[in-house]
Amino acid sequence: MSERFISFESIARRYPAKDGMTTVFEDLWLSVERGEFVCIIGHSGCGKTTVLNILAGLDAPDDGVVIVDGQAIEGPSLDRAVVFQGHALLPWRTVLGNVAYAVSSRWPKWSRTQIADHARKFIALVGLAGAEAKKPSELSGGMKQRVGIARALSIEPKILLMDEPFSALDALTRGTLQDEVRRICVETGQTAFMITHDVDEAIFLADKIVLMTNGPGAMIAEIVKNPLPRDRKRLDLHKHPFFYPVRNHLIDFLVERSRTFRDNVPAGFDRRHPPIVDPTAPEIPETGAVRLVKINA
Repeated sequence: MSERFISFESIARRYPAKDGMTTVFEDLWLSVERGEFVCIIGHSGCGKTTVLNILAGLDAPDDGVVIVDGQAIEGPSLDRAVVFQGHALLPWRTVLGNVAYAVSSRWPKWSRTQIADHARKFIALVGLAGAEAKKPSELSGGMKQRVGIARALSIEPKILLMDEPFSALDALTRGTLQDEVRRICVETGQTAFMITHDVDEAIFLADKIVLMTNGPGAMIAEIVKNPLPRDRKRLDLHKHPFFYPVRNHLIDFLVERSRTFRDNVPAGFDRRHPPIVDPTAPEIPETGAVRLVKINA
């Protein structure tokens, strides 16, 4: 039986507008299992980052609640680490200093030696061993983002939250960091929740891909179960027979269904239980309908 580790329960977010209130999304339900890597895809304005900020405790829903490991979120916590689009490093601190600062916040009673040893372990984990004494001004963009990832992982969070962390990087650096994040999450069993606009990135990293319709008034249309093997390699991804069926399904959603879904909601659609689909499963012959895998319990 799966473990519902994260549970979004009927959350809504609204903002004042000239003609009243603008509803970004409402009655949004989503569950994430412990150890899962979940990506959310949708066009700008659908509320993806707002959902992540609510999970991080940086924002509060107007309705509903988010529960993590049996506890309702009431603000930021060291159990939830965020990697932003920008590295957000302290420019006056070295690589070791930036990571050690996070470690000392998590374990304030540790000695300097304990803190430094723990920080070095995660610096090495992201491939930066030997760069501990460098300051951010001496690092490339990709190296800075590695430090941000090391800092987030060093506090051993229950959930790693990432808001398009690789979007500003060149293709080669982005691919290398995707490999690192995938390896780390698989090896450690880290629960991860990520926002991305990159379809290929989502296919490589995620166990499940959440598809949100256009905003305002966005909703979760469906959850795509990634059928690719868990030990997948980025360089071999496009050769797998499941890759293009999944990719085509996601692109079809982003190009067409994300903007038309609200006007063509399938009969029996339940916001509380968004359908989980497998694009590689056989279609229903009579209708060509989306292939359902299961409905969340």
